[in-house]
Amino acid sequence: MSPQRKAALLAFAKPLGLKFRDLELLDLAFHHRSYSNEKREYKGLNNERLEFLGDSVLGLAAAAFLYQDMEQNPEGDLAKIKAAVVSEKALAPVALEYGVDKMLVLGKGEEMSGGRTKPAILADCMEAIIGAYYLDSGYEAAEKYILRFVVPAIRAVQENKAGRDYKSLLQVAFQRKTNDVPRYELVKTSGPDHDRDFFVSVRLGEKTYGPAKGKSKKEAEQAAAQLALRQLGL
Repeated sequence: MSPQRKAALLAFAKPLGLKFRDLELLDLAFHHRSYSNEKREYKGLNNERLEFLGDSVLGLAAAAFLYQDMEQNPEGDLAKIKAAVVSEKALAPVALEYGVDKMLVLGKGEEMSGGRTKPAILADCMEAIIGAYYLDSGYEAAEKYILRFVVPAIRAVQENKAGRDYKSLLQVAFQRKTNDVPRYELVKTSGPDHDRDFFVSVRLGEKTYGPAKGKSKKEAEQAAAQLALRQLGL
């Protein structure tokens, strides 16, 4: 490893709180298969195995946090949030924020095709870094790093800042206080078949919110959930 590459790796790791004993592991996490495919001497030396490992460590850390954080919620709620925060869509922006794109080692073809900004490559590299850190420093250190970006993502989903639907958000909020679930009722429909309006109310325990209008039953249910959340100050 060149002194320049070593310095770049240390500069990448320091602000993220990553303390690698073996910088070769971190370096490998940035090596995309396109590079090893083009360089015979690097054949098989890419980040795919680290990505495989990191994916599992990431999933465990996210699941463990959700299990403790949302004690009153069923498995389905936890699974939905976990899937959202460990997804390519969630990881790629974090990779760009951390400067992963600048550290990638790509083949010429992938470089020319804009590989440094491809969400899949960025997300895979994030998982590879996790895998490398797990091997280098153990689970606790890897978990601490993961929670740095996973917890804000979880909070965003819980607060409906990441495009989560209002029905799911209402169910999460309601089940923090009770074992019951929101109950939706189609109150009425109006208008001709080609332009029908649906009116739905939602019942939370003894209190009913709505009705709210939508162009389909599902849309009206979302509107009713949004109305309930607004009136509850959530």
